[in-house]
Amino acid sequence: MTRKYVWVLTVFVLIISGFFVGFKAHANKGRPYYEETGKVVWDINTEDKIVALTFDDGPHPKYTAAVLDLLAKYDAKATFFIIGKNADKYPELVLRTYTEGHELANHTYTHPFKVSINKLQEELRQTNDTIYGITGFSPVLFRPVGGNYTDAMINAAVKDGYKVVMWSWHQDTQDWKEPGVKKIVQKVMKGTKPGDVILFHDGGGNRTQTIQALEEIIPALKKQGYTFVTISELIESKQQQEQVQ
Repeated sequence: MTRKYVWVLTVFVLIISGFFVGFKAHANKGRPYYEETGKVVWDINTEDKIVALTFDDGPHPKYTAAVLDLLAKYDAKATFFIIGKNADKYPELVLRTYTEGHELANHTYTHPFKVSINKLQEELRQTNDTIYGITGFSPVLFRPVGGNYTDAMINAAVKDGYKVVMWSWHQDTQDWKEPGVKKIVQKVMKGTKPGDVILFHDGGGNRTQTIQALEEIIPALKKQGYTFVTISELIESKQQQEQVQ
């Protein structure tokens, strides 16, 4: 083996090694890590029959109002991940959501699927300022658009004072695809267990199927003994259990 060949091989190995080290450093640390550190919430482990209904992409003048009507009818609480530009358009719905006891959370200002860290922080700030200007409340929860995130995004959001909220992997209703009321209902009813975070949408498209599905889901789960809480109440419940243990 010539010296030149050895040198070329060594350089190649170093380049490949550097690539994998760099990749690992930028890779998603994964759910176990983020749950252990408390930076991200998917759901909680509990025996209490509590679940969190969450709604993305609103407010919408028709569908958010319909969701709020249903929640009031069944004395249920929910968490709304609000798009800032929609909040600017319909501040009265943001205020109604807040005054009726639901939790307001941040879902960026323009709903970008790809975003730089600086742009993300600006979007979070804009939405926070909008919601605070309407209600006097500053959101502490953030849900990434499409559920897509990187370590850098999580770190930036946490640095700015947010807890990142996803949803139970088995409770993505995919209602945005308009799969049919029956499929939405079946998805939720077959999978529901204590501590779940259930994903719906109240904006971003026609949400008629979502409303019709909720009209079946909420009373059915109540009949099973479930209580509907906000994300912050869900997190608080987990913390109280840990203190007892």
